[in-house]
Amino acid sequence: MKLTKLAASFFAAASIVLSAGIASAQTAATNGTNGNYIGAGVAVGATSGGQGNDEAQIGGNIQGRYAVPNAPVSLRGSVLYGGDAAAIMPIVTYDAPIAKNTNVYFGGGYSFVTDEGQKTPLGNRNSPVVTLGIESEVSKNVIAYGDTKWGIDAYRNSDADAVSFQAGLGYRF
Repeated sequence: MKLTKLAASFFAAASIVLSAGIASAQTAATNGTNGNYIGAGVAVGATSGGQGNDEAQIGGNIQGRYAVPNAPVSLRGSVLYGGDAAAIMPIVTYDAPIAKNTNVYFGGGYSFVTDEGQKTPLGNRNSPVVTLGIESEVSKNVIAYGDTKWGIDAYRNSDADAVSFQAGLGYRF
């Protein structure tokens, strides 16, 4: 059942991202952004595992992006903190330009919780992560970003998934 939900979510998000990429290929003015950045902002956990010490958390995020040259792929790092631990995530994404200086991205990685069993905005144990987001260069060297992260089976003593929403500003370098 969980694999079916994962596959359905993956295909739905992939179709949105790929549709944006196809649509962007049809307009020459759509170049997206290829900037590398590091940023910080808020992280809001939206789920609970139903056990003790795993309720939804509000905290912060630190996120970075390295755009792979000449490829629609980026390497990202994310730290969600708040509660009693932090979730550290290496993530690979497919990036699709949708407007000038703006991309949507979709990808996956893994969440490593610094102290398993303790609260973070994305669950309380190590888990695979899927992300879907948007980023835009809003002024010279300033990137605004927002995304959703889905931690699969991310709670200890529960088979519940975790969802967290992030938003922030980054410095492009």
